[in-house]
Amino acid sequence: MKIGVFDSGVGGLTVLKALRDKYPEVDFVYLGDTARVPYGNKSAQTVIRYSLEGAEFLLSEGVEMIIIACNTASSYALDVLRENFSIPVFGVIEPGVKHALDTTKNRRVGVIGTKATVSSDAYGRLLRSKGIEVFQKACPLFVPLVEEGILNGDIAQRVVEYYLTELKDKDIDTLILACTHYPLLKPVIEEFMGEAVKVVDSAESTALEIMPFVERSGFSSLSLYFTDHSPSLNFLIELILGEPIDYKLLALPCKV
Repeated sequence: MKIGVFDSGVGGLTVLKALRDKYPEVDFVYLGDTARVPYGNKSAQTVIRYSLEGAEFLLSEGVEMIIIACNTASSYALDVLRENFSIPVFGVIEPGVKHALDTTKNRRVGVIGTKATVSSDAYGRLLRSKGIEVFQKACPLFVPLVEEGILNGDIAQRVVEYYLTELKDKDIDTLILACTHYPLLKPVIEEFMGEAVKVVDSAESTALEIMPFVERSGFSSLSLYFTDHSPSLNFLIELILGEPIDYKLLALPCKV
């Protein structure tokens, strides 16, 4: 079986890693739209167009399932992709919410993400429907930090403090990382929030969510595509996936 994973940049590699760990006998094709990252400051119409272009390329590679590893694209484009394509399409929002519901004890949950994800209220609606009090915060500088490989140190700590001080005072016991880039800052975030707050990312939850649809093929391969090269790209690929892996550059939209 071949599964396609689409993200606005490198953050979706955290989802890809969880999928590969869970399903080692499956082929994966990953597309990171690094030329147009971040999606979080784009309009809904633009995010939908970008997501359709990415999905069309993955289909041309013969994938039988698509995982939208980008929270912003999951917020705006999931239903559109499901309407336009006959193969299963999954996002990362519902699995993350389920994980948070299993984690919280005081039913006060924080959500941090891009401006677009927070504005869409995709997490908030689902959580409030289950009686959860929700506190949301957009953290637009987190994605550029990750894309530049600034994952710790004084700059990362100051940016985390700048955004999360407000949430730290809300007595939340669970914090959802509503962007696949954010797990790379998880150690800094956990240190700032303290042991009383459980930090949730949706990578492992998404891997479990697709289990009924996965057919193990007995062998595996991995193809990585990005739409632009950055100086930190090779570093981040090796950091997240645990090994250096070659990739190809792709221009979107492309003829498929």
